[in-house]
Amino acid sequence: MMPLPRAPDRLPDEMAAALGHAVAAFGFLEEALKRAIFSLTRKGLGQDAQDHALEAWLRRMEEIADDTLGTLIDSFLAAARRSEGVELGALPSTLTDLRRMRNLLCHASWRPGARPGMWHPTFINTRGERHPHDMGAEDVLQVRDRTLQAARQVVSVMRRTGIDGEWAGADP
Repeated sequence: MMPLPRAPDRLPDEMAAALGHAVAAFGFLEEALKRAIFSLTRKGLGQDAQDHALEAWLRRMEEIADDTLGTLIDSFLAAARRSEGVELGALPSTLTDLRRMRNLLCHASWRPGARPGMWHPTFINTRGERHPHDMGAEDVLQVRDRTLQAARQVVSVMRRTGIDGEWAGADP
């Protein structure tokens, strides 16, 4: 009989809270991306969109409700690039990095790090890469802050369309 795997180490409350705040920030970023995709793509249809075009667009808006962060980022960047006058600056690079950090923070198993208060995320991404550094609560909170800043930038892009960013299925 094979021995059971060891139980995970219990994260200190400060680290667990930081991870929770970072995950919540990723959720807010996803919401911002959905709203921006709604606004950018609706604007792209124009005022006189044909019924079949509107129906196809509404179906796509329903589908994005279940999209992953990576897919939402790709959809947002594609919609922004197709939209006239949308300047993204460093946002694409930031979103790419946040996608990687989201996967790390949400899927890693955490082991005690080399120094007290530090934790090592054990996670191998799809390219076979490991995160090389230990992280503490402050590091995770910095990811949260960068995520919220990126979400604010995405909302700013949405607001510049002049269309409120909502998606199909939202309660009025």
